[in-house]
Amino acid sequence: MMKLLVIGGSYFYGRVFVMEAAKEHEITVWNRGTYPMETFDVRQMKGDRHERIAGCEENYDAVIDFCAYTPGDVRDTLDLLTGKIGQYVFISTVDVYERDASVVKKEDTPFEERPLAGEAGAYIAGKVALEKELAEECGARGIPYTALRPAILYGPYNYAPRESVYIQMLLQNHALPRFTDVQGQFQFVYVKDAAQAILACLGNERAYGQAYNICGEEILTYDRFFDTLRAAAQPEDLEGLMEVPLTVEQAAAQGVPVPFPATAAETHLCGNAKGKAELGLVYTDFEEGMRRTYRAFRNVYVQ
Repeated sequence: MMKLLVIGGSYFYGRVFVMEAAKEHEITVWNRGTYPMETFDVRQMKGDRHERIAGCEENYDAVIDFCAYTPGDVRDTLDLLTGKIGQYVFISTVDVYERDASVVKKEDTPFEERPLAGEAGAYIAGKVALEKELAEECGARGIPYTALRPAILYGPYNYAPRESVYIQMLLQNHALPRFTDVQGQFQFVYVKDAAQAILACLGNERAYGQAYNICGEEILTYDRFFDTLRAAAQPEDLEGLMEVPLTVEQAAAQGVPVPFPATAAETHLCGNAKGKAELGLVYTDFEEGMRRTYRAFRNVYVQ
């Protein structure tokens, strides 16, 4: 059993990790307390990550940081944690790689250093800066570190407007879009697989100083995604289901989400061989993952 400090940990990826890790480890969650976590048999420290609170002085076998987004977040956290830290696991993203749709990104692919527009650009720039900060700060303090770079996460508890919004449309509106002008490809990772990837890193000397892509085997398209979603549905859910042809522009005008890469230029695919070889990672088949996800959200949207 390890003593773990989870920063964030109440929303989706972090929540699922806490649920899985609490089965075998002692968990302390440090967040603002928006969502109570005590029901998962963990300790919750409520406070801003930039303020010292009771518990910061304790020793932890590993810190798992789900909510570092702004340069300085890792450094400031390490300054506040005055006890011994056995390992720092930083949750990054596959979006840190340079924008080149023709290259399958491996862990040694260069970072994206150019400024990109909008909130997405700021998010990517923050994660790139934080990966550098992680190596610099942990290296200077003698703390082993690992960066995990998940692809598009999906699964139960994901209330971001991604797969759940389409499940809701199917169940409540009896309609799904069919995008007529998309050419994008993308990769998903089932959230429990991503949680297991963290567990595989903990105390694993092979993971020290390393980064790993966390992404499923399948390369997806919108057509494949919608076909898999319909296959996951119960027969009665499909009765009267309408397929609505839309261009991406029409979807935006009508408020229909297009959350995954829609163009060839937006496509950025990654390899997962390193994590499978070094950490023994395995990935849930996409059809099975969507069946589990659909069942979970059907219980929410069908009363």
